[in-house]
Amino acid sequence: MPRERFIAIDWLRGFVMILMAIDHASGFMNTGRLAVDSVYPVAAFFVPGWEAGTSLDGAQFFTRWITHLCAPTFLFLSGTSLAMSVAGRTVRGESARSIDRHLVARGLVLIAFEACWLSLGPSAAVGRYLLVLQVLFAIGASLVAMAALRRLPSAWLVGFALAWFVVSDVLTPRLAPVGPDVGPVAALLLAPGEFGLAAVAYPVLPWLAMMMLGWAFGTHLMRRRERGETSDAVAPHCAFAGVASLLVFTAVRGSNGIGNLGLLRDDGSWVQWLHTSKYPPSLSFACLELGLMALLLAALLFVQGRMRGEPWKYNPCLVLGRTALFFYLLHFPLLLAMAIATGSLQAGGLVHTYLAALAAVVLLYPACLAYHRYKSRHPDGWTRFV
Repeated sequence: MPRERFIAIDWLRGFVMILMAIDHASGFMNTGRLAVDSVYPVAAFFVPGWEAGTSLDGAQFFTRWITHLCAPTFLFLSGTSLAMSVAGRTVRGESARSIDRHLVARGLVLIAFEACWLSLGPSAAVGRYLLVLQVLFAIGASLVAMAALRRLPSAWLVGFALAWFVVSDVLTPRLAPVGPDVGPVAALLLAPGEFGLAAVAYPVLPWLAMMMLGWAFGTHLMRRRERGETSDAVAPHCAFAGVASLLVFTAVRGSNGIGNLGLLRDDGSWVQWLHTSKYPPSLSFACLELGLMALLLAALLFVQGRMRGEPWKYNPCLVLGRTALFFYLLHFPLLLAMAIATGSLQAGGLVHTYLAALAAVVLLYPACLAYHRYKSRHPDGWTRFV
């Protein structure tokens, strides 16, 4: 088994890429899609704020809910990979300034992809250019911030991240009152909003908090590796963190008050328990999704630690996990093309959604495999940014 990479991280990242394809296929094809995950209206996705008493269809809700794992995992694992990458660059003798430049450049490239590529779809829908700031914006802006924040002790970063989710339920509504006009600064940092040509779905601060947690986990992994421990040695820590996080979720969601950013349960049904605020992420949302992610990662780390040789290099989760951004950039136009070709653009249902997501993974898999091979042969070229 190659010691230079935690294969479990690639597996998990690839798995959530598949879940992500389901959500985006639903956005293109599923007329019954449920995506009201905030008391704030999310102009970036053309959806209103949640109103208490609105019914939640079980199948539609579950299709949406399983994809909630994606964004927290993206941000967390971006922080984890960042910590390991920076450690490796430092060992190879790269200067701190050079590392900072790379982080800033990488972050700005992601934001540019958001502005120049991914915003084209929503812009076409409204008939004018609309700068839609989604998850790549959150990751890119967080990478830029980490160029400075990475110098802080990991314990401080964990403390800041946890403190943010505890106080955000009080600060966010006060600094960004619920409504369409939260203001540009509040929209960029705190809650969804629209201003000028921009529509923000992923304000930076809560998602940066998830990246900081991931960075701390990455530094923990590197310390364990330096001591010669195998990947499964970290699995119990992930499992413990996952269970603890889910217990906090249970307490916060059960209280049906603070920690839910106004998205409260209407009743005691499982759908209402799981219907948490993603835009912006509340304490209950963060605890639920990061807790589930930690349990999945614990299981995958355990599997990796028991492997007797190289992982199967054609594993779809491994391939997609190593080419996540490449897949992300291509799957949008592919899903749109499939929706138009099949006549199901905003005219299909759940069957169309799942079949289209599967087709996107199957069709892009060979391209991702070829891209990974090219990237492996050219690690210092333009592929550093994709």
